[in-house]
Amino acid sequence: MIAKRLPPLKSLRAFEAAARHLSFTRAADELFVTQAAISHQIKSLEEYLGLPLFIRHNRKLLLTDEGQNYWPKIRDMFEGLVAATQQLKSQVAGGPLTVSVVPTFATTWLVPRLSSFNKIYPEIEVRLKASDDPVNFLQQDIDIAIYYETGSYPGMHSVKLLNERLTPLCSPDLLKGDKPLNSPQDLKHHNLLHDDTTHDWRRWLKHSGVKGVDLRRGAIFSHTSMVLQAAVFGQGVAMGHIVLSQAEIQSGRLVQPFEMMMESDFSYDVVCPIESADRPKIKAFIEWLVEVVKQEENTQPPSFNID
Repeated sequence: MIAKRLPPLKSLRAFEAAARHLSFTRAADELFVTQAAISHQIKSLEEYLGLPLFIRHNRKLLLTDEGQNYWPKIRDMFEGLVAATQQLKSQVAGGPLTVSVVPTFATTWLVPRLSSFNKIYPEIEVRLKASDDPVNFLQQDIDIAIYYETGSYPGMHSVKLLNERLTPLCSPDLLKGDKPLNSPQDLKHHNLLHDDTTHDWRRWLKHSGVKGVDLRRGAIFSHTSMVLQAAVFGQGVAMGHIVLSQAEIQSGRLVQPFEMMMESDFSYDVVCPIESADRPKIKAFIEWLVEVVKQEENTQPPSFNID
């Protein structure tokens, strides 16, 4: 089938805007061109059609009978183009988005904020998979991973989302009693709670100049969420992750007995394959995460760095 020659799209757009406003000036303002450009496009279209579309009457712009008949069809054509484009973009950006995320970050930070993303992008179905394991994007049906790591991801697209800060946290009950927590030295009278390693506690105690604390005392847990829950129930003092502990601190279930905080060696990073970083739904989710962090960062208390 031989395609029939159509009028230039620019001329049709100029005609639609001028017919809708009955003004070359307002059509030019809408399309960000000069009035002369609109006049030129209309003249070009009239020459193509072989008939006038507008008449000037007492300084007013009016449509000819042909123009009045032509304009609704052109208007509907452009509205159809807009609708088709929006539908296509929605289909491309929509659908399921599978996110692998470290469990405690998922439950304490991401899930409570996810409703705002759903409101902005209702066409994207977010599926969370809680996991501490590295993602094999080639073999697993995962679009994005959120890691708590050192920030090194060779061959991948990554964005640093949050720096974690650490400080002792405990139940308010431990601030009173036979051996209250009044100073860091009082930690030697309490169990220290750990998540797999004593490294963070060792750094914090060294910087604070605290000696005589037995790091072997206290339970060890596989996940930070378990450490925090043990602290809530008064089982000891946790090396608390501020990002993950916001809800417990705000509710008063956990308190920060000392002002000193330190930066973690790890950060929360968003990672995906380089070739998929510009996919609309992936880009939308990462940009939303970054914006949420940006909005909240001014409310965060200061911290100190430890070499």
